[in-house]
Amino acid sequence: MAWAAAGLAIAVALAGIFIAALRPDTPAGPANAAAAQPDRSSAAAQLLQLDVMSAPLDSAPDFTLTDQHGKNVSLSQYRGKSVVLSFNDDECEDLCTLLAQDVAAANTDLGTAATDVVFLSVNANPLHTAVQDVKTWTEVHGLASATNWVFGTGTPAQLSTVAANYHVPVRVDSKTGEVVHGSELFFIDPAGKESAIGQFGTGSANTALFAQAMAQTAADLLPGRAGAPVGGPAPSGNAPAGPATLGQPAPPFTLPVLADPGTQFSLDKAKGQYTVLNFWASTCGACVGEMPELQKAHSGLGASVAFLGIDVADPAGPAAALAARSGTGYPLLTDTNGATAGAYQITGLPFTAIIAPDGTLVVRHPGTFSAEQLEYVLHTLTNAPS
Repeated sequence: MAWAAAGLAIAVALAGIFIAALRPDTPAGPANAAAAQPDRSSAAAQLLQLDVMSAPLDSAPDFTLTDQHGKNVSLSQYRGKSVVLSFNDDECEDLCTLLAQDVAAANTDLGTAATDVVFLSVNANPLHTAVQDVKTWTEVHGLASATNWVFGTGTPAQLSTVAANYHVPVRVDSKTGEVVHGSELFFIDPAGKESAIGQFGTGSANTALFAQAMAQTAADLLPGRAGAPVGGPAPSGNAPAGPATLGQPAPPFTLPVLADPGTQFSLDKAKGQYTVLNFWASTCGACVGEMPELQKAHSGLGASVAFLGIDVADPAGPAAALAARSGTGYPLLTDTNGATAGAYQITGLPFTAIIAPDGTLVVRHPGTFSAEQLEYVLHTLTNAPS
C-alpha cells in the first residue's frame, strides 16, 4: 500500500512535470524596439525583448531602501549614471542565478564603462527582507566583488510599494512561501528617465549574448557613448533561436569536459539511447541539492541511459569543487558562455532535458528532479515496468 501510494503521488507529480514540459516557451516580442531606435542592433533588442520608450520620457519612480551592506540606497543617488533596475527574489535559486551570471559577464564587457553603470536590484521576496538575506544571496552568487551591484531591501510594505510603482507583479504562495515575480529590466538614463524596458527570460541563458546586449544597452545611455561598442560577441546576426521544441531534433553541441578542458564531448556520442541533460551551476543551491539525486538515478539505471551534466557560465574552480563533492560519475561538461543553455532555451537552473535514442527532444523540465521521479519518467518513456 505504501508503494502504491508513493506511485500515485509520483504519477500526480509527473502530471505537473509533463504539463511544464509541454508548455511552449513563447515570450512576447518587443513592440517597438527596432523602429524606435534603428541604430541599436535589432538582434540585441530582440534578445532583451526590448521596448524603447517614446519621448518625452517619464521619470523613473524614486525609492529609498537598504543595500546589502546595510547602507541607505536610493535610485536618485545614481543621477549621472546608467542604471539597470531589476526585481530579484533573494531566495531564488533558478532564474535569478542566470541574472547573476549575466551581470558578472556584462561588467566584463563594459570594461572601464562599468564605473558609470549600476545594476540595481530590488528584493522581491517579502518573507525574507533582512539585510543578511540580500548580502548572502550576493555572496553566494558571485557578485560580492562587483562594486556596481546593489541589492536593496526594506520592509514588506516598502518593497510592495516599489514593485507597484513599476507595475511589476509579485505573488507569494501562502502555503509554500514560493515567490513569483516579474522579470522586467528597466534601463534608466543618467537623468533618471525610463529609456527602455527589457525582459529577463529564456534568452538570458545564453550568457555571452544576453550580457553583451544588456551591457551595450546600458552603455548607450551614457553621454558620448551611444553606438560605441562594448566588449563581448557582436550581437549582429545572433538573434536568439526559437525554443528547443518537443518532438523535434535536440540542438547539437560539442563542449569541453569540466575536468579536462582540452577534451571535447559531443552529444552525438550519446545517440542511440535515452540521454538526460542536466543544466546546473555551482551558484545554484537547488542544483547542489539535486546532483546527488541525479547520481542516484544514474547508478540505478546503469548504462541503459546516458547522463550528461552541463555547467552553465560558471567559474571553473567552484564548478570543479562542486563536481568533486557531489561524487558525480557521469560526464560533466562546461558551457562557458551559456551558448548551449541558450540553444535549449532553459528558464532557470537546474533544468533537465531528455532526448530520445533517435535524437528527438522529448522532455523539457524546469526545476529539480528526485531520483525516484526521474527514474519513473524514464521507465515511462521506455515502456518499462515502473
